[in-house]
Amino acid sequence: MQNERIQQYNGYAVRPSAHRLPDGSFSSNLLLECGERAHAEGRYEFYSLDYFSSEEQALRHSTRWARTWVDTRG
Repeated sequence: MQNERIQQYNGYAVRPSAHRLPDGSFSSNLLLECGERAHAEGRYEFYSLDYFSSEEQALRHSTRWARTWVDTRG
């Protein structure tokens, strides 16, 4: 199962996603794309940031993680 929501945050397109694993848990994943850079150098992919018992928890974690990452990168 794959669920994706696109949000904008400080110049980045934030695409959190959750992938259901064989044991029933969900992997928290993330794609960030900088609006200023359309090429590969502005694209960041993160897989298995953490694991959760629900898809919604995994998506929330990806979104929070993205905001922290963007805020600390300046």
